[in-house]
Amino acid sequence: MGKLVHSYDPNEITICALGSHSALDILDGAKDEGFHTLAVCQKGRERPYKAFKRIIDEVILLDEFPAIMERRIQNMLIKKNGIFVPHRSLTAYIDYESIENAFMLPLFGNRGLLRIEERTGAKNQYDLLKKAGIRIPQRFATARDVEGLAIVKVQEAKRKLERAFFTISSYRDYLEKSRKMVEQGIVSHTDLGSAVIEEFVLGTYFNFNFFFSPLTEDVELLGIDRRLQTNLNDFVSLPAREQLEMQPRIQNIEIGHTPATIRESMLQKVLEMGERFARTVKREYGVGPIGPFALQSSVTVDLEIVVFDVSPRVPGSPIIATTSPYSKYYYGKVVGTGRRIAMEVRRGIEENRLSDLVT
Repeated sequence: MGKLVHSYDPNEITICALGSHSALDILDGAKDEGFHTLAVCQKGRERPYKAFKRIIDEVILLDEFPAIMERRIQNMLIKKNGIFVPHRSLTAYIDYESIENAFMLPLFGNRGLLRIEERTGAKNQYDLLKKAGIRIPQRFATARDVEGLAIVKVQEAKRKLERAFFTISSYRDYLEKSRKMVEQGIVSHTDLGSAVIEEFVLGTYFNFNFFFSPLTEDVELLGIDRRLQTNLNDFVSLPAREQLEMQPRIQNIEIGHTPATIRESMLQKVLEMGERFARTVKREYGVGPIGPFALQSSVTVDLEIVVFDVSPRVPGSPIIATTSPYSKYYYGKVVGTGRRIAMEVRRGIEENRLSDLVT
């Protein structure tokens, strides 16, 4: 991939993204930095990418997202001097093996790191967080081992891109709740066998969005957001009596974002945490995270940061492009994830180091 981008015309670089998840943020930032932009869309889902004409120069329509693996499509993007920015939808629709070994377009980011999101394999996010000295929730081997309040994370039966969540306080509680979820067709017995069961950390939720620059070796805190989840967020605003009467199935499906800040005295811990994670990735993989990553965390009453999820790619927090004070502290203007990526690509071109930014 390094040799391929070295053969590109540096004046004709195209920033590409799959038309889903956070493509608008990626391509808006690329356009702000003067790059040609391209969205690869699935038929029937292209309207947003044709509506915002200022930020997207070109749309390629496919019958389905996995068709991007066709060599014909990839050659088309390579001829456009394309650099592809991965986000969650890419790894949801294309398997990791194909991304790592058959996707022939230069990826902005560490493509070998993407699979840690699934929490499986020899190198997973839990292992990296532990090696970085970052606190994670206690994990339970089985529901029989649960002590106190725990959360079960299991793949949904019908929507394979989503995970179902439910809390338990005992093995009996697990048996009752899991039985109901199987009966309702929400999860399967098979998927329950590979569910993750971990301590429920009581705290305030923060999604810390970082950026690691291979060109400067710096780790930046781009911004903080919180996730809006259906049907959890507005349900909890109801009085307790109504909550007990309704008793809906809580799904925790992320549907939006709100901006957040953290008190200034906590910033040292936050910055050190991002730096430790980036250093650990570089030590384990030979290269760092390359660009954006996020650590989804809870801050406890003791002001301890507990990380329960890692996004090893564009986290999908477009709200920070307009509301983050932290990126303004660096650059004198608010910079979102998409623009920060484009700024790094621009600098890579100027310093003839574009090959350091892709894998």
